Amino acid sequence: MAVVSENGENWSMGQRQLVCLGRVLLKRSKVLVLDEATASVDTATDNLIQQTLRKHFSDCTVIAIAHRITSVLDSDMVLLLNQGLIQEHDSPSRLLEDKTSSFAQLVAEYTMRSKSSLE
Repeated sequence: MAVVSENGENWSMGQRQLVCLGRVLLKRSKVLVLDEATASVDTATDNLIQQTLRKHFSDCTVIAIAHRITSVLDSDMVLLLNQGLIQEHDSPSRLLEDKTSSFAQLVAEYTMRSKSSLE
């Protein structure tokens, strides 16, 4: 059995994020603000967290700040910021339809990088 230091100082950032998300699940808040909530976990864990959020918070307002593009693909609305200014906003599907949108270009770049890392 491992000893947990005060404030979880001996835990990884990913472990701390998972504990915070567990508290959110138990509290059942109607509004969630997630600031890079999955930044320190691997892709598989991120996918599991996204599924859990969709399942347990479908009737809640979730504001997610994320750099990981896959974290926002299932959102109702995406607000893309560039140097602190709103560059574009709409549903992910509408933004993806417009191949000139910055969001569509980010998704295309992510997809290309993901494919090349598998080769």
